[in-house]
Amino acid sequence: MSDKPELKVAILDLYDGVSNEGMRGFQEILKRYREKNQLNLEYSIFDVRRKCEVPQYNDFDIYIVSGGPGSPLDTEGTEWEKKYFNLIDKLEDHNLSNNPQKKHAFFVCHSFQLMCRKYKLGNINIRRSPSFGVLPVHLTEAGKADQVFENMSDPFYTVDSRSWQVINPDQKRFEGLGMQLLAIEKERPHVEFPRAMMAIRFSEYFISTQFHPEADAKGMKNWLLKEEKKKEVVTEHGLAKYNDMLEHLDDPDKITFTQANIIPNFLDQAVLSWQEA
Repeated sequence: MSDKPELKVAILDLYDGVSNEGMRGFQEILKRYREKNQLNLEYSIFDVRRKCEVPQYNDFDIYIVSGGPGSPLDTEGTEWEKKYFNLIDKLEDHNLSNNPQKKHAFFVCHSFQLMCRKYKLGNINIRRSPSFGVLPVHLTEAGKADQVFENMSDPFYTVDSRSWQVINPDQKRFEGLGMQLLAIEKERPHVEFPRAMMAIRFSEYFISTQFHPEADAKGMKNWLLKEEKKKEVVTEHGLAKYNDMLEHLDDPDKITFTQANIIPNFLDQAVLSWQEA
C-alpha cells in the first residue's frame, strides 16, 4: 500500500480529557475502512480543547470532529474555540476556491452544536433531562436522499448522549445558506416539546450528526457494565432504561449497523472526491 498516494485524516478531539468511547470508535472505523479498501490512509489526533491543538488546514484531506462535554455556548471566545473556528473558516474558503481537491468534514454531537451556533441555525438550549440510550432517529426527505444515509432504515437506531439540543430550525437560514436538515429525533406525542435536529448537511463537503455514529455495541456494553457507569445510568434514567439499552446493544440491526454504514458512507464520498481530484 505504500506506493499508493497517502490519504490523511485529522481527528479533532473535543473531549477535553474526559474519558469516552468516541475516540476509539473513530479510530476503529478508520482502521477497518483502510483495510477493506486497501488504502494508504493515515490519521492524526489533535487535542483541541485541552491542548489548543489545531492542524494546518492544508495538511489533511478529511476531518472528523468529535463530541465532548459541557455547554456549547459557554466556550465562545476561548482561545481553543477561536483557533478551531479559524480552521473551519479556512476549510470553507478552500472548498469555495477552484482547487479541485476539496476538504470533507464530519462533525459529531458537541461539534454539531458548535456548528449550529456558528451558522445560527436554531435555538440551542439545555434539555429538561439528558437524552441517553440507543434511540430511534427519523430521516427527513432530504436525509432519505443523502448518500451518507444510504441503506439506513427510517427510523434507524443509534447512540444518543446529550444534555443540550438544537431546536426550532430557522428555515430562512437553512435556505439562504443552502443547508439541509437530514434527521430529527423521535416523536414524543405525550409531551409538547419540539423535536431536536439530529443531522444536518452544511454543504456538499460538510455533514454533521447530533448522535454518535461512531459508537459500537462492544464498547458501549463494556462501558455500561462498569459499576460506576451502571450506577450513574440507573440513578439518572432508571433500571428499566438501563436493561433496555443492554438489550438494544445485542441487536445487530441497531447500533452495529449504524456504525458500519454512516461514517463509512461519508468516507466513500470523501475518498471518491479525493481520488478523482
